[in-house]
Amino acid sequence: MRSELYIDGNWVKPLKGGVCEVIDPATEDVVQTIAAATAEDVDVAVRAARRAFDKDGWPKLSGTQRAKYLRAIAKGIRARQAEIARLEVIDNGKPLPEADWDIADAAGCFDFYAGLAEQLDNNPVETIALADDRFTSKAVREPIGVAGAIIPWNYPLLMAAWKVAPALAAGCTVVLKPAELTSLTALELAAVADEAGLPPGVLNIVTGSGSVAGQAIIDHKGVDKLAFTGSGPVGSKIMAAAARDIKRISLELGGKSPFVVFDDADIDEAVEWIMFGIFWNQGQVCSATSRVLVHQKIYERLLSRLVEETGKIRIGNGLEEGVLLGPLVSKRQYDQVVAAIEGARKAGATIACGGTRPEGFDKGYYLRPTVLTDVPLDSAAWVEEIFGPVVCIRPFESEEEAIELANDSRFGLAAAVMSKDDSRAERVAAAFRAGIVWINCSQPTFTEAPWGGYKESGIGRELGRWGLENYLETKQITKYVTDKPWGWYIK
Repeated sequence: MRSELYIDGNWVKPLKGGVCEVIDPATEDVVQTIAAATAEDVDVAVRAARRAFDKDGWPKLSGTQRAKYLRAIAKGIRARQAEIARLEVIDNGKPLPEADWDIADAAGCFDFYAGLAEQLDNNPVETIALADDRFTSKAVREPIGVAGAIIPWNYPLLMAAWKVAPALAAGCTVVLKPAELTSLTALELAAVADEAGLPPGVLNIVTGSGSVAGQAIIDHKGVDKLAFTGSGPVGSKIMAAAARDIKRISLELGGKSPFVVFDDADIDEAVEWIMFGIFWNQGQVCSATSRVLVHQKIYERLLSRLVEETGKIRIGNGLEEGVLLGPLVSKRQYDQVVAAIEGARKAGATIACGGTRPEGFDKGYYLRPTVLTDVPLDSAAWVEEIFGPVVCIRPFESEEEAIELANDSRFGLAAAVMSKDDSRAERVAAAFRAGIVWINCSQPTFTEAPWGGYKESGIGRELGRWGLENYLETKQITKYVTDKPWGWYIK
């Protein structure tokens, strides 16, 4: 396991010698210590990224040349997929099949943006038609510059790929800060990039706390673009800080996403997708469909099946075969989720199942998956993101009521609807105020499609061509093409 900072193509110790512990959430054991960067280390990293962008020619390479590096990184990830997936489990706690899927997706992300990098060569210039034929004009897209990327702990390598791959494809250089809790696979990404021959300074990875290393990236005047995935309060602070230097930003923030199930839905299929929408990755998913609205005609039957199937989920160490729910990522996260469940109970909600530590687990941050009913609409459990395996479920009577309840949130990241009536499903999908909408499913995510939210769930879009555009500026170049003098001042 790597433990040092990766700056300017080298593995280096932090200038002040700081370290932080890596704790396995399944055992609570310290499995590694890694470097804790300070503002001084971040400054070295940003300067390296600045030089690689301004002087060493990374943005001057063709898209096809950059694509070769991206494909080499994808190949390197795949060559070590099993090893990296195991590290992800030890670091994050998720079940191994989920981690394996994530690592494969990360490799695919680099391949996808390699293709878009090549397409930049095919359409480098857009000719603009002008009303005055004495001039010609064109628009060109250019990389923004140095991108500071700050990622969360729920999908450690995948979230790194979502930012690093499009940034490099666009011609930007990157300073990446992974989450303090889950930095191991980001450091392996640095090793893979190094083995791929990525030029020095193009990708720099600094580990450490958000309040120190992350803040230093946010405040650094050498950073042109900030890309952040995480909580709303932190995103708000980043937005305010970026305003000082007018930094470009993209923010993917929290959610409290609804899932509307109509009475013509197949109950077993609905239960399957409800569970996938909230228990995947221990519910530590920004887009988790944690507010479930079920038509009153099938509410009791669906609730009974949901409670029954939720009780069957196998809990355990993510490295054990057959485990579908691992531990939460940290003690702090465990305590916050438990407190949220208790707060819901005190507010009048009923715990239909779960909500406690499973028997036989004396160590590790394990929590039984939880279904809450009778949750007051003004309670924190219904309004705030819990970020754990906790779903709130309530009945509705009409389509209009379901849409109103679904949209009654300051968040707007995702939403889902389930119905055999295609016209109704499409109608409800159109009515949702959310950036991502699923019909007859929940949570499938594709590199090709845009990802991001409405309202307080963020600004900008990741993935697809939209993710590449996050890292490009548009320049107008207009040329005077006639031999006739302009003659405004000099006649």
